[in-house]
Amino acid sequence: MSIFQASNAVPDMSLSRRSAGGSDEPRLFLKFPESPRRRTQSTAPLAMAETEQQPGKDEAPTVTFMVPKKEISMVPDMGKWKRSQAYTDYIGFILTLNEGVKGKKLTCEYKVSQTVEKLLDLLGTLDQWIDETPPVDQPSRFGNKAFRTWYGKLDQEAENLVSAVLPADKSAAAPEIAVYLKESVGNSTRIDYGTGHEAAFAAFLCCLCKVGALRVDDQLAIVFKVFNRYLSVMRKLQRTYRMEPAGSQGVWGLDDFQFLPFIWGSSQFIDHPTLEPRHFIDERVVNEHYQDYMFLECIKFINEMKTGPFAEHSNQLWNISAVPSWSKVNQGLIRMYKAECLEKFPVIQHFKFGSLLSIQPVKP
Repeated sequence: MSIFQASNAVPDMSLSRRSAGGSDEPRLFLKFPESPRRRTQSTAPLAMAETEQQPGKDEAPTVTFMVPKKEISMVPDMGKWKRSQAYTDYIGFILTLNEGVKGKKLTCEYKVSQTVEKLLDLLGTLDQWIDETPPVDQPSRFGNKAFRTWYGKLDQEAENLVSAVLPADKSAAAPEIAVYLKESVGNSTRIDYGTGHEAAFAAFLCCLCKVGALRVDDQLAIVFKVFNRYLSVMRKLQRTYRMEPAGSQGVWGLDDFQFLPFIWGSSQFIDHPTLEPRHFIDERVVNEHYQDYMFLECIKFINEMKTGPFAEHSNQLWNISAVPSWSKVNQGLIRMYKAECLEKFPVIQHFKFGSLLSIQPVKP
């Protein structure tokens, strides 16, 4: 039973009539197939399954894993990305989790599987390495070079860390999936971090779903446990090594470093009886509720890192606070994410494609 299954009832989340992309537009994946025979857009290998599939003639062919590589080298290649299986799988994964967390608090009850526990251990190891690698004295205020030492540990150990998370029969996937983990923590040359690195971590989680390490009933834990823990480690990296924002739009960007927690965080608020978008600029509300809502955790971090009026240092978020409902905020952020991240060549040129997230076009 797969988490990735197209639904006919899809909210309008296209960017515009001009960029909707017709039949290439990914669907919001809500329903789960009852049989491996029923496949949509060649998503049979996506195995976020509740039960293992029994081998048979209808089974998807065995995947030959490969080390992912860059495929988008010029602006015209962006069409290839939008038509790819990777794009369909990636945006479907994001939207599935967006639907899964709707109306739920970070502190609600949900299953925490053994794989989720292993992922938390992995992120705990990355956190511990920060403590073991203090920043060095240097003339430059930003981009502390100790980050390269920290990253060197990850580069060396990534495959072992991923192997510890994978089922034994999927260990061959470790070299492929480890690439996305290494890409998710920032650039060791520029010592910067941005939404492309965040996307690599989402791709890392998506790959774990596709090989069956994560399953349907892990949805809430993926966002509330794993991704939230990832955010805390990234914020510690950003603080400790004074990492630069990668490709930041400054005051006109949504946030210097993150985007996905604003999408999923706004979904958490949908149909909330009292808290409206206008409330998140109230520091009292943020401090009272940030432990329940990912969106408010992001606002709290911004308030800690930046000084001055909120409307000046975070103008886009200030404007979003005037939107009347959280469902409109959520849909608007999804459109914005596609336009400002997934459709921007400077971001996608760094994305890597392998067997699990393939550059091959979606089959009709």
